[in-house]
Amino acid sequence: MNIKSLLLGSAAALAAVSGAHAADAIVAAEPEPLEYVRICDAYGAGYFFIPGTETCLKIGGKVRTEGQWYDAYNPNSRNGTLWHTRAELNVNTATDTEYGPLKTETIIRWDWNDGNATKTNLLWAYISLGGFTVGKTDSQFNVFTGYAGDVINDDVVYDGPYELNQITYNYDAGNGFTAVISLEDSNSGAGATGSNGEDSSDHYAPDVVAGVGYKAGAWGFKVVGGYDSIVEEGAIKARVDADFGAFSAFLMGGWNTDGDKLNKYAGSNGAGDASGIGWGDWAVWGGVGVPINEKLKWNLQLAYTDSKIFAATTNLKFNPVKNLLIEPEVSYTNWDSINQDQWAGILRFERSF
Repeated sequence: MNIKSLLLGSAAALAAVSGAHAADAIVAAEPEPLEYVRICDAYGAGYFFIPGTETCLKIGGKVRTEGQWYDAYNPNSRNGTLWHTRAELNVNTATDTEYGPLKTETIIRWDWNDGNATKTNLLWAYISLGGFTVGKTDSQFNVFTGYAGDVINDDVVYDGPYELNQITYNYDAGNGFTAVISLEDSNSGAGATGSNGEDSSDHYAPDVVAGVGYKAGAWGFKVVGGYDSIVEEGAIKARVDADFGAFSAFLMGGWNTDGDKLNKYAGSNGAGDASGIGWGDWAVWGGVGVPINEKLKWNLQLAYTDSKIFAATTNLKFNPVKNLLIEPEVSYTNWDSINQDQWAGILRFERSF
């Protein structure tokens, strides 16, 4: 055997061995493609797509701390400084469907008062689609009219219920006309009794709220009515808003269907000796807001009732930087029927995100 034959034989042997082991060769796996978070701008700022889905998510909230002196709702309050701190987490979702956006909103709130354990509250949790809203949020008796003035103590004179379960339909014609109809849980926040001690333990009928509104240019008008199915009475509110550029103003009036009774829509936020003093037959609220510059705004709200409750609140809203609010506020309340009054103050610091 010559050298040439030996080399050819060795090459053939190596080729055979390589072929035999080719199936066992280790091949590096291709890296998984990275999926970056995509911005979702269809529903406003702050939304992004949840990776792997077509659902948009927005996370926000606030941290608030404030000192309070006395209580605008209670003439018997003689507290020194009451310090209150709150944290709030907001989670919103939205998905496009053939019936319009399918949305949810959830707000969880934690409160800490002087010397008290932290209180956790599921403030809002609701689903909305095609104009319908189902779940827990504030009563449409307040939401539809836009609550009251731009002050902290805006409901010293009671303007309606908050935080209740409901099935609501909102209509927006797109030309300034809006309407609402809502079936609201008659037992939300009421425990086992109605506003006047009525037994609601075997009560199943919902409360009803309905309203209409119209806005044209700088002017807006809304009227809303609420029926308390336990008390079998209700209330109506009408509100006019105007924006004059240099300032904005509102005027709102309420009528109680039976001034001798409290109901969920014409009730009382009083405490102490003021507990149980509602509107009587009627109540009226008015307010003005004046933007002094882009960082500072002054607000004033006045309210008065047929039962001779007078409430006045003024504040300054100062935003030294974006998403930071410093808000000093002073309130005065007079309950003429029990010959008592109260001054109160709040200094609030709030960071929203």
